[in-house]
Amino acid sequence: MEKTIQLKVRKDFDPRSQHTIIQLKGSLISRGYTQIIHILDQDDEFYINTFETPQEHQEEAQQYIAAFISEQNLTDTIYLK
Repeated sequence: MEKTIQLKVRKDFDPRSQHTIIQLKGSLISRGYTQIIHILDQDDEFYINTFETPQEHQEEAQQYIAAFISEQNLTDTIYLK
């Protein structure tokens, strides 16, 4: 069974953060956590990025995302929902 993971991403961020967020999304795909990430508008401040991952990889994917956010100092830009 696949599980959906959501990321809440600010719309207003600097170019470095934009590059780093793209890097995160690429690494989620290259690590096999997902094949596609869907991007929707939530409101004027945030996008919602969603992707499905196999249940056996869900916890690993969430831990990877949380560590990436912390290591890259994106705690004010991207949120794991």
